[in-house]
Amino acid sequence: MELKVEKENDIQSWEEVVLIYNSALKEVGTKLEILNDEFQHVHQYNPIEHIKSRIKTPQSIVKKLKKNHYESTIANMVEHVNDIAGIRVICSFISDIYRIAEMLIKQNDIRVISVKDYIQNPKPSGYKSYHLLITIPIFLSDRIVDTKVEIQIRTVAMDFWASLEHKIHYKFEGNVPEHIKKELIECANMVSNLDSKMLSLNKEVQKLADQAAEEKEKAAENGQTSLPGTRSAVV
Repeated sequence: MELKVEKENDIQSWEEVVLIYNSALKEVGTKLEILNDEFQHVHQYNPIEHIKSRIKTPQSIVKKLKKNHYESTIANMVEHVNDIAGIRVICSFISDIYRIAEMLIKQNDIRVISVKDYIQNPKPSGYKSYHLLITIPIFLSDRIVDTKVEIQIRTVAMDFWASLEHKIHYKFEGNVPEHIKKELIECANMVSNLDSKMLSLNKEVQKLADQAAEEKEKAAENGQTSLPGTRSAVV
């Protein structure tokens, strides 16, 4: 397995690839952490449960290039393999997914290449997630490298399903029996229903919390500091 360099101004080695794409993951990861912290400060709520990141292995990259009939060069890898650097953002609720995506897209130094909404349009397997392919500038000492990062945003439930589905496909080397495929689709529907119910429940809880806060504020404005059912002392 070898990745060749075609031109002198190409990225020169796998070590340089790792440096640049790891830097891109750090940049995007920091942006996500800052947005999460800001959301906590403004709304007292964290939309992000946790963040995972990874660099695709050389073996996986070469396999993908061969599958798409490209020579195994670093130039082809950078141009044609979009998921060398990947970040997975795990949220509690579906609404958080779109909120995070919107906040990221508004960043001035992020350029969106493509959006794939597998939540509104699930894959036939039942897979759901929100995919953003972006570029972010990496400032080196002698140049700026616009580097691609694939961002997958999904709920905890979606991530659990996707992890299981991936393990099953790996075990059967892609040839999953039909009855197991059907079971996976049923599980995906259950996950979808769970996400919808949890989102609805969260909205109801938030509504009740807002009402309680509003009533407390009104009581404070009216000077009603005594407990319900008791009289305030008159001086």
